[in-house]
Amino acid sequence: MPGLYLTPTDEDRLQVFVAAELARRLLQRGLRLNAPEAVALVCDTMHLAARGGASLAAVADLGLGAVDPTQLIDGVAGLVDEIRLEVLCDEGARLVVLRQPFGPAGADAPGAVRAGAGAIELAAGLERRRLSVRNDSLRPVRVSSHYPLWRTNRRLAFDRDAALGFRLDLPSGESIRWAPGETREVSLVRLAGDDRGSGADLGGPTTGRSA
Repeated sequence: MPGLYLTPTDEDRLQVFVAAELARRLLQRGLRLNAPEAVALVCDTMHLAARGGASLAAVADLGLGAVDPTQLIDGVAGLVDEIRLEVLCDEGARLVVLRQPFGPAGADAPGAVRAGAGAIELAAGLERRRLSVRNDSLRPVRVSSHYPLWRTNRRLAFDRDAALGFRLDLPSGESIRWAPGETREVSLVRLAGDDRGSGADLGGPTTGRSA
């Protein structure tokens, strides 16, 4: 179409709209939604609300109410732990995060986690050590559980030789956040397996994630 130029953001928005329209037609026919259809409908609802001038809190509330769990195919609620969407509000682009947007997964849902009886020791038998870590950056820095600590953002000041081959002693998926100028003493655990496989022998440039 002459004169129509779409940015990648515009193209993403149109894809969400098309998938959301499909979801609406399926619901009109009495059919239930799969995960992509349900997520698209939630996102489209929030886009429209933000475009209409709704507050960020109102946008999130409308997103949470866009799809009833009874409108989903069995097991879909358990597949969607979180929805993250950048919407355009009157004050500019804002990030909306919906956690468990369709409610908690049931114990029998696909992918549900069932805990065994008694305490479970994480990383049993692996070497552990303590280390003081200071954030010299002007911005917060966050490090996730299994990221090789010696490769983190260079603005984190600590003994990198002592951290070689170690990660934060955290359950999988958790993280620690350092505010600017903050010092934390953290527990480390040795990465399991061959050091070459873990990258401990490389010692190259480091990276990190800013919150």
